[in-house]
Amino acid sequence: MKNYFLAAIALVAFVFSAHAQQGVDETSFGKGLLNFTAKDNSFSVKFAPRFQVRQYSSWDANGSGYDKAEHGFLVRRARLKFDGFAYSKNLKYKIELGLSNNDLSGSNPYTKNAPNQILDAVIMWTFAKNWELWAGQTKLPGNVERVVSSANLQLIDRSLLNSRFNIDRDLGIQLRHKSKWSDNFITREKFALSQGEGRNVTSGNEGGLQYTARFEVLPFGEFTKKGDYSNADLAREQSPKLMLTYTYNHNNNAVKTRSGLGSYMQLSDGSLYQTDINTTFVDAMFKYNGISVMAEYAKRVSDDPIAVNPNGSATGTVVWDGSAVNAQIGYLFKNNVELVGRYTSVDYAEVTSKADEKQYTIGISKYIVGHKLKVQSDLVKTFVGGENDNIQFRSGFELHF
Repeated sequence: MKNYFLAAIALVAFVFSAHAQQGVDETSFGKGLLNFTAKDNSFSVKFAPRFQVRQYSSWDANGSGYDKAEHGFLVRRARLKFDGFAYSKNLKYKIELGLSNNDLSGSNPYTKNAPNQILDAVIMWTFAKNWELWAGQTKLPGNVERVVSSANLQLIDRSLLNSRFNIDRDLGIQLRHKSKWSDNFITREKFALSQGEGRNVTSGNEGGLQYTARFEVLPFGEFTKKGDYSNADLAREQSPKLMLTYTYNHNNNAVKTRSGLGSYMQLSDGSLYQTDINTTFVDAMFKYNGISVMAEYAKRVSDDPIAVNPNGSATGTVVWDGSAVNAQIGYLFKNNVELVGRYTSVDYAEVTSKADEKQYTIGISKYIVGHKLKVQSDLVKTFVGGENDNIQFRSGFELHF
């Protein structure tokens, strides 16, 4: 960790030094702490740190009422992000590092038990008009809620659908294409071939490869300022904007309980259990005049969900098969205060022996400088197995240079 922080400091110091020698580009809050372009236009660097602080109060149901509240505070996310272009403006890159304990968690023998600090390390090459080739570690083209940055959420955190079924980040290549059929009708196709075990794996490939395809239709044209991958209608779209999508992910011989996420399915002889896992997403994003709607459906199915030892005995580990729906709607007032409501339902396959979950969330956000500086709070009520389980109040802020 010491070396990691020293490296980050050294990189920032280098950028400061370069600015001193070449001159600082004009910038403002929310557009990066540092913006530098070489005099010969051969590369650029934008450095944008951000962090989120959260408070929560939780009451567990006890049959006749609620237990005494539990309170807590945490740094939910703290990250350093670098992006720009290298050699040519057609070759872009992104590096994002996580600093908080939540960002660093998840180490295991397959990541050399090291802190899980690298979120993104990817290059993006525009090799022809409307064609991009990505290589490295980054988010797969999965459900829209996951691909929306955690900096651009309209509630304190993502839904249960996302935490149970998303396909997250992986290491591999992606091919992306955009077709403009008319002034207002656009389609986008995204394909990924990846390792299948998530981020920062140093000992792999333990199972098979992972294949992802995502198709997007924008019948009314593109959103303002990439609003299709940002919550809240901060741009107050002057005409209706809609994105409809379908995503299919196949993880061949997957070795984790949640495809590229979850725990490794370890067997008694030290090997890993393998089974094909297929995940499907159907989602939509709509925005118009301060109204924003996001809806998602997810379904996960595995060939053989129960992990079995070589002698035929069950290990007790089961793939998280099931389905979920999530829908949220928000309205942004002209004073940049937004009210949001969300409903989420998770139905696990019977083989998992997990109780179904339902969650209702209402929230309010004040956008001071868009998503770059905002204050948020929400109230969440959760039911597990049809029974009242928990009420939670959460609040926090985002600061993003």
